[in-house]
Amino acid sequence: MDFESIISQTRQYNFHSHTQFCDGHASMELMARAAVGAGMRHYGFSPHSPIPVSSPCNMLRADVDVYLAEVQRIKAMPELQSCRFYAAMEVDYLGDDWGPVNEYFKSLPLDYIIGSVHFIPSQSGEYVDIDGHFDSFAKRMKAYFRGDIDYVVDTFYRQSRAMVEAGGFDILGHFDKVGQNASYYAPGIEDGSHYRQCVESLIGMIIDRRCVIELNTKAREQHGRFFPGERYLPVLADAGITILVNSDAHQPDRIDASRGEAFNLLDRIRHVASLS
Repeated sequence: MDFESIISQTRQYNFHSHTQFCDGHASMELMARAAVGAGMRHYGFSPHSPIPVSSPCNMLRADVDVYLAEVQRIKAMPELQSCRFYAAMEVDYLGDDWGPVNEYFKSLPLDYIIGSVHFIPSQSGEYVDIDGHFDSFAKRMKAYFRGDIDYVVDTFYRQSRAMVEAGGFDILGHFDKVGQNASYYAPGIEDGSHYRQCVESLIGMIIDRRCVIELNTKAREQHGRFFPGERYLPVLADAGITILVNSDAHQPDRIDASRGEAFNLLDRIRHVASLS
C-alpha cells in the first residue's frame, strides 16, 4: 500500500484497530460506523493474527475466512461509502517459524500487515505475553521470567530486531511498547543507557530498511505516552521515515483518541527540523 500517498492527502485515517475477532470490544460494523462518524477516509481492520500458541487475545485461524468476508460486506454497505476500508492483520512475531514473513499470511488477501512483538520466549523457551495490563505483567514476571526485567527488555528488542530483519510487514507496530510495563516494574529503566541502546539499535535498523512505522496513541490518555516515545521521534522524522498516526482502537469511542495531539507533536518536530 502507498501509505505515503494517503497521508499526504488526508489525516482522516486509522490503520490499526481491533474488533470482536480478537480482543476488541465491539463488532466490525459498529467500528466501521464509528469511523465514518468520525470523518475517517481510510480505515483498516487489523485483528491480532492467529498464532501457534494459546492466547485469548488473538483471532482463531478458523475465523479468518469469516473475518475477510465481513470486511467485504462492510465495504459494500451504501451508507459507509465515504470511507475506504481495508483488510489487515497485526501479525505477532514468534521467531523464525512464525511472523509476518510466514507463507500463511502471504496466502491471505490482506491489504497490509502490521508486524508487532507481544510475546517473548522465557528463559525456558516458552512464549509469554508481555503486553496488556501491568498487574498481569507483574504476575508473569514472577511466574515466567524470574523477576529479570533486563532479560525481558533485551529479549523484546532482540525479537523486534529479528522481525525487522526478516521483513514481511508493511507497518511496524508500537516498536517500544515494552517500555510501559518495564517502567512500571522498574521505574527509571527507560532513562538508563542500556535501555536507550536497545531502542536506538532498533531505530538504526528501521532507518536502514526504511520501515513505515506508527505513532500509536492508544496509551496517551491513560498512561501519558505514545509509542514510540516522544524522545525518539526527532531522529525518525529527520531520517524521513514514514510515520502513521494510529489509535490502535479497541472500541468505537477510541477511533480518533489522541490523534490530534500526536499530529501536533509531529508538526512541532518537523517545524524545528526545518529551522535547523
